[in-house]
Amino acid sequence: MKVLLAGGGTAGHINPALAIAGYIKNKRSDAEFLFIGNRGGMEQRLVPQAGFDIKSITISGFKRSFSPKSMLENVKTVSRTFTSSREAKKIIAEFKPDICIGTGGYVSGPVIRTAAKMGIPCIIHEQNAYPGITNKMLAKSVKKVMLAVPDAKKYFDKNVDFVITGNPVRQEILTAKKEESRKELGLDNRPVVLSFGGSLGARKINEAVADLVARSGIDGRYQHIHAYGSYGDWFPQLVEEKGTDIADCPNLDIRPYIDNMPTCMAAADLVISRAGAITLSEIQAMGKPAILIPSPNVAENHQYHNAMALVNAGAADIIEEKDLTGAALMRKADKMLLNPEKLEKYSENSRKMAITDANERIYSVVKKVLGLV
Repeated sequence: MKVLLAGGGTAGHINPALAIAGYIKNKRSDAEFLFIGNRGGMEQRLVPQAGFDIKSITISGFKRSFSPKSMLENVKTVSRTFTSSREAKKIIAEFKPDICIGTGGYVSGPVIRTAAKMGIPCIIHEQNAYPGITNKMLAKSVKKVMLAVPDAKKYFDKNVDFVITGNPVRQEILTAKKEESRKELGLDNRPVVLSFGGSLGARKINEAVADLVARSGIDGRYQHIHAYGSYGDWFPQLVEEKGTDIADCPNLDIRPYIDNMPTCMAAADLVISRAGAITLSEIQAMGKPAILIPSPNVAENHQYHNAMALVNAGAADIIEEKDLTGAALMRKADKMLLNPEKLEKYSENSRKMAITDANERIYSVVKKVLGLV
């Protein structure tokens, strides 16, 4: 079985593809995999790191602004639409996949569209309740559209062939153990906070978390793992301005990006994060209490609705970005971490929401499309 996967731009599109590939690899030792990513995208680092081969095309999205710079970028995007399809066709012809799987992001558009035109069976996976524009455009060209939640159906053409699979979760997320992870990270028995704002970083989250990190550096109350993202390299300096030198505080693990998320999340007592679909699926699979800070800069405000699903189920708390301050975040974190019974209840409710067999459901779709069942 030769499997081609396309998805990129953010970890929210890359991690599902890695999870799918990892699960199929465990089931079929003879399977061969190739990823196609956007040239210069973060998938160029994450995919090889996970042990898979990747080739690149160049693609970009349209800018909504009418500024001269945006208009110029849109002209380039139109050109890349044609060149990326030619690049994709060459890669596909050389690899000769049995099936192509798209997980969203601009890069999956030309790859899946081209593969479908070449007669290769294609399926796509949509992680959010409000689907991305690429998947909406591809839906009629593929054999199956796999959805994380039924609510997404209403945004697609009614004639599309749907199946509900949930979001794929990496095996490491399902198998990582708290005590083993703490030992691996060199952590003690103090509460562990894990926080991150996405692969690029989120300024408002970084600014608020800086207060919590600085206080923990001073009083040692919590152990804190924080990823400030590729655009947040100013974060350590901000913490220092608040009175804490990170280098002198062994209870602080501050880095640009978390490459060992399963280990860090397993070790955590509390997660502070955005409310992206894959992040929430991993939080639920591990049964982690969370403070969710939805991004207001997403289509249809879907992260807020994602977050409220957990809040309404008694599995998380929420702070909207307009209300986010360092003081508010510290109050919320202290209230949760000082109440073990509440934490345990949140953990239990979060775990109840998890779809932990999403990987198997997706693998079943792959087999069905290939006529292996």
